[in-house]
Amino acid sequence: MKFKQFLNLQGFKASIFMGIFYAIAMLLIFLLGYSALPGNMDELKVAIINDDAGESGSQIAEQLTESLPFKIDTELTNEKALDKLGDNKYALVIHIPETFTENAQKGESAQIDFTVNEASATMVSSAMSSVVTEINNQLSTSFSTQTAHGVLLNMNVPEEQATAIAEQIETAYVGNYVIMNDVPDGMHNSMLPMFLTMACYVGAMIAAMQLVGAFKLSRGKASKVKLFTYVQGSALIIAVVSTIFALIVAFSISDLDTSIIFKLAGQQILLYMAAFNVCAIFTFLIGEAGMIINIPVLLSQTIANGATMPREMMYGFFNFVSHISPMYYSVQSYYAVMFGSTEQSPFLWGLVAVAAGAMIINMIIVRFVHKDVPLDVIASANTSVPVNAQPIVNN
Repeated sequence: MKFKQFLNLQGFKASIFMGIFYAIAMLLIFLLGYSALPGNMDELKVAIINDDAGESGSQIAEQLTESLPFKIDTELTNEKALDKLGDNKYALVIHIPETFTENAQKGESAQIDFTVNEASATMVSSAMSSVVTEINNQLSTSFSTQTAHGVLLNMNVPEEQATAIAEQIETAYVGNYVIMNDVPDGMHNSMLPMFLTMACYVGAMIAAMQLVGAFKLSRGKASKVKLFTYVQGSALIIAVVSTIFALIVAFSISDLDTSIIFKLAGQQILLYMAAFNVCAIFTFLIGEAGMIINIPVLLSQTIANGATMPREMMYGFFNFVSHISPMYYSVQSYYAVMFGSTEQSPFLWGLVAVAAGAMIINMIIVRFVHKDVPLDVIASANTSVPVNAQPIVNN
């Protein structure tokens, strides 16, 4: 065979097509999806709670409301705001305590609490950390000097002397940076929910192509219902085995509490079945060419899974995908169980709904799209062999 003949083979043509297609699809989806960063930061919600009845607290709350480039909510109690922060409904909670003005007037430490949830999209937690740092820098350089100056004047200290002393006084303002659901150091910890989810999804996508291919090759050897059951049973076995190895690696490298191992295992198996059935839809419909659809679906979910940016920052298409995405529900559920950010059950139910919906769609496709094939004649003959038949012996 000459090289030119080799290039004419179907394998080469398919490979070059997939190479071009994958490059275009990945770049288009990733570049368009991540262009929402940081442009859509103003879609994030920040709660400002001012419990201070004095002038200083009101002034600062008003300044922050006007200057921060986010959606500001000032109508909540601190307790309610922290609950919503734990559910990732807010990106930051700023609390001005009731003694803020009083402490400032006495020359004591005046504190503002800035609370962020680290068990959230990485873009949000890192951005809020920068925002808090900037706010603290501005307040500590202006507010504390003014406070000290006023205190000294109230003590009848001459103005010039008061100004000089005020500049030497240590910071009277304290910005208290509070972390909710602290995530262990290292990107391998913060990104583990996404890594576990993607590893499972990719494995399920490949299995969908292989097992559905086995389903089609076995037509005529068993009924469609039985073969479909075999496919689902095989996928479940693979889900259990792959989960064992995935968790061995995860617990060996990351800082995870062994008490959650069974919760992680159950979710990983559920995710595999959900991802398998989602990917199998297109494979049942158009065969191996379904990978052409499954790849963009996978890439879209890597943006819409909420690990990098929350739903509020996503463009409309990716926001829609997140509501039907196994990866979104899996990532959010992993955040909940690994780092205690919120309740796990709503995301598990979302994953169950996606898995059940995809399986029902596959059942419909098998029932109405795949035509019935007569059972193998040889198989039928084998089942009808008389019980008293004598074997033939060759001498």
